[in-house]
Amino acid sequence: MGQWLSWVKSNEKEILTILDNLAKKSVESSEALLVLLDDLGNTEKMEKVRRLESEGDVLTRDIFSELNKTFITPLDREDMQRIASKIDDVIDFVDGIAARLYSYKIETAPPFSKMMIEELVKATKEVEYMTSQLRKIKNPQDMITHCRNTSDIEHKVDDLYREAIKELFESNDAIHIIKLKDIYESIETASDRCVDVADVIEDIVLKYT
Repeated sequence: MGQWLSWVKSNEKEILTILDNLAKKSVESSEALLVLLDDLGNTEKMEKVRRLESEGDVLTRDIFSELNKTFITPLDREDMQRIASKIDDVIDFVDGIAARLYSYKIETAPPFSKMMIEELVKATKEVEYMTSQLRKIKNPQDMITHCRNTSDIEHKVDDLYREAIKELFESNDAIHIIKLKDIYESIETASDRCVDVADVIEDIVLKYT
């Protein structure tokens, strides 16, 4: 019986470790995108974003695999699945932004994109911090504060998005508008997914503390 319980405990720890690694991957990914913006023709920097997305997919599959074979989970199974899915979405969107920049032959960072992605990096860091605290929530209020921080960042991204679109539509180049609008929307959606993670974590904090 003791052995079985220790297996359960180690498995719980394993799931939260992988989840934290996935959150770290979202930070790496958004930071890699920010670096790419300064050198859009650099295939090595482009490849790094793609590689991080593949690594994120592997971690997400590992989390779902562990959850499927674990009878007792450290937190509600659905909550952990939602956190993993939403963080994976963030990494997918970051990869999608890099892919669009390449496909649309964008040679210099679109106006507002750098500011928006800088905010996205902050949001992924908030997500990583909150995820790292799930193993033992020592200070519920601190966690709630970080959830709200993520929401504040998302509001900044929304404001930047609105400014970007307003400026964009002053152009008469329809193709240019379509390309950049798609890129801006993808950055905004990645930021929204960070808030989705924060919402799940806030629910967990309120439920368990």
